[in-house]
Amino acid sequence: MDAGFLHGLWTVILLAVFVAIVAWAWSGRRKKDFDEAARLPLEEDAAHTEARGTRHG
Repeated sequence: MDAGFLHGLWTVILLAVFVAIVAWAWSGRRKKDFDEAARLPLEEDAAHTEARGTRHG
């Protein structure tokens, strides 16, 4: 095997890994988990604001 073939093979493997990660992230089964994670900063901010007794907005 020459270096060109190995570089090409490595590129194909990395592309396949990238496509698999994108497919996993966009799958419908992960939507609930990602929606919960997206709300975390807002929930933490609301809890912090309530603890201080102040409200912004």
